[in-house]
Amino acid sequence: MSYLLRFLDQKKGSFFLFGPRGTGKSTWLRWKYPDAAWIDLLDTESERKYSARPERVKDFVNANRSKGTIIIDEIQKVPQLLSLVHQQIELDKSIRFVLTGSSARKLKQSGVDLLAGRAIHRQMHPFMAAELGSLFNLEKNLKLGMVPLVLFSGTPAETLKGYIDLYIQQEVKTEGLVRRLDDFNRFLEIISLSHGQLLNVTSIARECTASRNTVESYITILEDLLIAVRIPVFTRRAKRAMAAHAKFYFFDCGVFRSVRPSGPLDSESEIGGPSLEGLVLQHLRAWIDYQAADMKIYFWRTQAGSEVDFVLYGNNGFFAIEVKNSTFIRKADLRGLKTFHHDYPESRAICLYRGEETIEEDRVLCMPVETFLKSLHPDQPIFPM
Repeated sequence: MSYLLRFLDQKKGSFFLFGPRGTGKSTWLRWKYPDAAWIDLLDTESERKYSARPERVKDFVNANRSKGTIIIDEIQKVPQLLSLVHQQIELDKSIRFVLTGSSARKLKQSGVDLLAGRAIHRQMHPFMAAELGSLFNLEKNLKLGMVPLVLFSGTPAETLKGYIDLYIQQEVKTEGLVRRLDDFNRFLEIISLSHGQLLNVTSIARECTASRNTVESYITILEDLLIAVRIPVFTRRAKRAMAAHAKFYFFDCGVFRSVRPSGPLDSESEIGGPSLEGLVLQHLRAWIDYQAADMKIYFWRTQAGSEVDFVLYGNNGFFAIEVKNSTFIRKADLRGLKTFHHDYPESRAICLYRGEETIEEDRVLCMPVETFLKSLHPDQPIFPM
């Protein structure tokens, strides 16, 4: 099929492009910079060659200077190259360097400074609904997710099942990030039950029969591999006692479903609700990054139990968003939003649900979640005023 345009925009100068495996970083770069010179560090021979002698990159730059753009794919494989790239940027600012990565772990561990501000950081996310256009199907994408590698596979369901195995084999095992893969696999299943929930590390450690420090290190591995994220609680000008734990999400709702164990005792609502919440979150994260919006994502939960799924706060706006996996709105569904709006009258309260009508209910905008996802575009406000 023809290439689907992504919302990630082209930047002047050198930049990092981070994103989980399969989100389309290399595809986008080959489309955007067809004449660029490439160093592909996923190729074992290239990785070996540049690991043995990182200074070879100077010869590569000199030989390809006329191409104007040099791409180093999966830079975390040989982090020693960063200091040399830094030198080359200082020597000749006419050359654009694009450095991709699907893991920040080795870069952080090596103590590199990510070029000390010489290159901006960009993030590639799974597809947004508006990028897929007519190919977006809410029911289908709730199950398969939005990762390009999965959706455009000949066997998407099988590819999705193998997605986490790809990370376990190529990143976790190869880099020796954990001592026992069977312990890590068990952890993955257990933490999948925390998707969209408060993250209680002590409770997960008890389930894993592992120490709290071990589980915390496992969670950090998921974050460094860009396949999971923690959302902090919104505490600014808090008027109530707030929850202490962050919330946990996998970066893609399909990946979450592929990891989560399920069987006859698991109802679809137990899985469908967190899937929908995760799908909304990954769209919000993409919109913020692609628009370069001055906005961060939080959630809100009081110790008394009032909760709002997402709070967006920054110079680009202040929104409280609740996600409901139901086709109608009950008064009780809006209770958390009303409580939040009472404490923060400057915010705008929105409830996304599976119905078909956009209505205003007690100063809360109730919008079909499918309508919201399809209309979300970096060139447009996140919600109509």
